[in-house]
Amino acid sequence: MSKRKDINNLIGTDEEEEELEVAIPNDDYEDLRSKSEEFALSDLAGVGPATAEKLESSGFDSLMAIAVATPSEIVDATGITENAARKLIKDAREKLDMGFESGVDVLKKREKVVKITTGSSTFDEMLGGGFETSSITECFGEFGSGKTQVGHLLAVRTQLLDPNAITVYVDAENTFRPERIIEFANGAGLNPDTVLKNIKVAKAYNSDHQMLLIDKVEELITKQKLNIKLLVVDSLTAHFRAEFVGRGSLAERQQKLNKHMHSLQKIADMYNVCVYVTNQVMSKPDQFFGDPTQAIGGHIVGHASTFRIYLRKGRKGSRVAKLIDSPNLPETECNFFVEKEGIRDA
Repeated sequence: MSKRKDINNLIGTDEEEEELEVAIPNDDYEDLRSKSEEFALSDLAGVGPATAEKLESSGFDSLMAIAVATPSEIVDATGITENAARKLIKDAREKLDMGFESGVDVLKKREKVVKITTGSSTFDEMLGGGFETSSITECFGEFGSGKTQVGHLLAVRTQLLDPNAITVYVDAENTFRPERIIEFANGAGLNPDTVLKNIKVAKAYNSDHQMLLIDKVEELITKQKLNIKLLVVDSLTAHFRAEFVGRGSLAERQQKLNKHMHSLQKIADMYNVCVYVTNQVMSKPDQFFGDPTQAIGGHIVGHASTFRIYLRKGRKGSRVAKLIDSPNLPETECNFFVEKEGIRDA
């Protein structure tokens, strides 16, 4: 069971009130897991047999699981007070020696980040070499803009990095087509059968099911030891948009979507996975000048995404990709064509 944090958001503003959560970079994960295995739950202050049993039954079966949890999650699992839960988490973090690190250490860890290329030199250049692991990249645009095509392409080209790399494809709009994977695999010079075997597809039938599938991804990595390098969610907001209708349900929708985004962030950070999500759009009726297209999800999705790309249709069948948000790259755009065996520069 994956542990996710609760965040209360002020809808329509940039203000956020967050509970403390620790994200573990992929490079440190194995080391922390080894330290975690040196201790039993009973080694934590105030944890007796009954509390340990409750923690294990709720999925908190190691010190690391407790260290990255929030107090509310521990309270829900055990029934102890919030102060006791905070002490429990603090004790777990101290035993695992989870603290600050220097910028030099962070720079060294960034060397472990790899880029998944698209086959388009201008697209890759816009992203600084390709789609990054340890990050969430959101592509939004109207239907037919190429969002799903990019998802299929990345699922194939991930295996250029590692023939044993696994892609998890969460299909929320019935858009996954193995026939398209075969075409892209032939274009990349890969064995289509091998590529298809290395893609794990799951259809999400509602928002709760979609969130549950993301929880299962962590189990695939930790328990089944799958070498997952790419997680595709197509689309991120389709079910949320259908199930929560009207302004009265907006706060609940955003809260639930926020939990979902932080689960994706946790997978990207902890296991060095490239998370690619597609997003639907709406048209702002009060905008009389410029492009009225706006992504669904508001500030919640915008803040949680590391890179944001706006896809739209261009001239003569081309597509335009515009990088509108990035922590280290300038805002720019490129043109490309989607063809049978891949994408190429316009």
